[in-house]
Amino acid sequence: MSARHSDTTPDDWWFCLKHHTVEPRSGCKNKDRLGPYATREEASHALEKVEERNEEWEGEREG
Repeated sequence: MSARHSDTTPDDWWFCLKHHTVEPRSGCKNKDRLGPYATREEASHALEKVEERNEEWEGEREG
């Protein structure tokens, strides 16, 4: 078990990149998903958060 995985709780949520769905801990393998997130709602916005961060990083690199 990885250190990151040991920090999770049974109530954590992930966004599955294969199925484009929100999953509980018992979902797909971690390599295929983003998270964990504290709530199902947070996980449902995972791709939006990734896009925001990518735009921020692009701005910093250009800046």
